[in-house]
Amino acid sequence: MHKNYLVKLIVICLIVTSCVYRPDLQQGNLLKIENIDRVEVGMTKSQIRYLLGGPVMGNPYQTDRWDYIYLYQNRMNADPSSKDQRYWLVVYFDDEKVTKIEKDVLTRPEI
Repeated sequence: MHKNYLVKLIVICLIVTSCVYRPDLQQGNLLKIENIDRVEVGMTKSQIRYLLGGPVMGNPYQTDRWDYIYLYQNRMNADPSSKDQRYWLVVYFDDEKVTKIEKDVLTRPEI
C-alpha cells in the first residue's frame, strides 16, 4: 500500500515538472523607431535621455558613450525558424553633445 502511494507521488511529480511555463524574455531598452530616427548629432545628453531614456548600462569610466541594447526571446514558440529580436544603439558624446551614432536598428530610409 505504501509502495503504491510512492509510485503515484513520483508519477505526479514527473507530470508537474514536465509542464514548465517559460515566459518570454525581454531585456534592455525597448525603443520606438520614431524616437531613434530623431536622434541627431549635436543633441544634448538631456535631449537623448528624454527621447530614449537612460542607457541600459552605466559605465562610470566612460561617460561619453551610452549603450542601448534590446533582446526579446519568444520562449514558448516551438518553431525553430522564428528569430529572436536583438538590436543595439550606441550614442557617443563630446562635451555633453552627440558626436557619433552607431546602430543596427532598421529605421526609415533617409529622404
